[in-house]
Amino acid sequence: MTLRKLIFALFVLMCQLISAQNDSITNLKEVIVSDRTLYSSNKSQSIQILNDSVINKNQSSLTNLLNYNSVLYFKEYGRGMLSTVSFRGTTASQTAVIWNGINVNSQLNGSADFNTFTAPDFNTISIKAGGGSVSYGSGAIGGTVHLSNDLVFKNKFENDLRLDYGSFNTIGVNYKIILSNKKWSTQVGFSRNSSDNDYPYVNQYTWDGTQRKNENGQYATTNLYANVGYKIKPNSVVTFYSQSSNTDRNLSLISESDSKTKYVNTFSRNLLEYSTTKDRFSSNYKVAYLTEQYQYFENIDSDDFSFGKSESLIAKMDFGYQLLESIKLNGIFDYNRTKGFGTSFGDNTRQIGAIAIKAVEQHNEKWQNELGFRKEVSSDYDSPFLFSLGSSYVFNSFYNLKINLSKNFRIPTFNDLYWETGGNPNLKPESSYQAEVGNVFTYKKFTLSETVYFIKISDLIRWAPLDGSNWTPENIDRVNSYGSETNLGWSNTYGKNNLALNASYAYTVSENVDTGEQLNYVPYHKINSNISYSYKKIAVTYQFLFNGAVTTPSQKYHLVKEYWVSNLGVYYDLGKKSTCKIGLQALNLFNQNYQSISQHYMPGRNFTINLTFKF
Repeated sequence: MTLRKLIFALFVLMCQLISAQNDSITNLKEVIVSDRTLYSSNKSQSIQILNDSVINKNQSSLTNLLNYNSVLYFKEYGRGMLSTVSFRGTTASQTAVIWNGINVNSQLNGSADFNTFTAPDFNTISIKAGGGSVSYGSGAIGGTVHLSNDLVFKNKFENDLRLDYGSFNTIGVNYKIILSNKKWSTQVGFSRNSSDNDYPYVNQYTWDGTQRKNENGQYATTNLYANVGYKIKPNSVVTFYSQSSNTDRNLSLISESDSKTKYVNTFSRNLLEYSTTKDRFSSNYKVAYLTEQYQYFENIDSDDFSFGKSESLIAKMDFGYQLLESIKLNGIFDYNRTKGFGTSFGDNTRQIGAIAIKAVEQHNEKWQNELGFRKEVSSDYDSPFLFSLGSSYVFNSFYNLKINLSKNFRIPTFNDLYWETGGNPNLKPESSYQAEVGNVFTYKKFTLSETVYFIKISDLIRWAPLDGSNWTPENIDRVNSYGSETNLGWSNTYGKNNLALNASYAYTVSENVDTGEQLNYVPYHKINSNISYSYKKIAVTYQFLFNGAVTTPSQKYHLVKEYWVSNLGVYYDLGKKSTCKIGLQALNLFNQNYQSISQHYMPGRNFTINLTFKF
């Protein structure tokens, strides 16, 4: 305790020393956006953007950030454990994660583990609802989550350091340095988050009255990244993005008698990009090399493990031509070669080629129309013909109407095709038709958006028992998903008092067509809200999350009850020019007993203190 007090005192002293080195805040003159497609041709769909100010006021894991700030529903196998998403009632593998314009969903299982991402590692995090397979390929059925490292070309030297310490010996370190001028831009950083994670379960006891707690739940996630851009000419830029990660975690026990297991997940992502424009022409070239690997230890006291690994080479060319002042055409060519090997699915290679054509017609300042087509050729499956058609019309400053129709798909994974005890090489891709209508209302300080949608999914891949004992994947399920998404935003300033409110509500029906039943782990209702207040150097935030009850595949534990959770944060600026802030967060403020996955309890009330330095 004495050491912690000494470290805290040093942090406070550092704040006072750093304040003299800070430059005044200036507007950014030019930013190189890594995912241009997201903003240029998606006016007909809803896009929610979370900037760095929102990211820094939330917990560092991507799961927590999105859970409290979007309509996405997360299934967490305990704090810090595997975390997967459901978007518009679709499965975990039907939401694509886009890293700087590249789809990085796992080639092994098709989904993304959101607890392996650290939110402050990115400048901007965006959530695009609805189909996006024409632009991003497989998995973009329910929607896409975009993780972007945008580069700034101006004279700038800045260091950002965030230190967290919380209950259960939870430690977080996030550091980033930005160095740039009019020709060069560089971002380098690292993050590490770890925890003993031995929290007690609220109101849960063994048969003899002993308090139950989370056992074997230790985890540590380490990320390193470097992003560099160079302006060859005013209209030509070359950029390089690199990120590597290692997540080492034990898997929390359901019962005290279970054997202790461990899972290690690593990935490496490298992307080289060149962009240029001249007169009516523009071109963008991307070459990426991605690897991912897992090791599963059935007994943490043994050196034996099973493993899987994939290596992907991706090449992408995007050529744009301004046909008329109001019409722009884009031709996109993709090539992806993936090699996967492991103890359970052998050694296999898959190659995919794709061509897409997109057109954007800016009829006038109020009306934009979008059209896109995509066709893939693969060594493993027959790909459907995909399309996207959208329109956005701004009637006036109060009302904006958006309409979008699309066909999307998801390819079978390496596990689906090649798993040694049941893989099915004859699987077809899952396909879906989707229609949505969005209404955006803006009045003074208020913004309200309401989107209704319908998704018809065919050939859903589901693992089922083939002969009573061996399981195999088959294209047997049909699903209709429909519902609405509501987002509300408001902010105002009264002298030195600042108030802001953001809230969202998702109503989701996702039914198996044959049985008429709601899919497992899809709630009918999800609500979240964020209220923030600031006065001079003090800021207070309150978060609220409600998830409705969900069904599970278990016969014994068929239902996970609804739950609500609240967080409270208080922040104080210790420096003279916003250079050092201290924050205290009370998480699960009212000590609720809840779980998002059956028998995987989340922690009760716990606390986190953080310090943020800018110098």
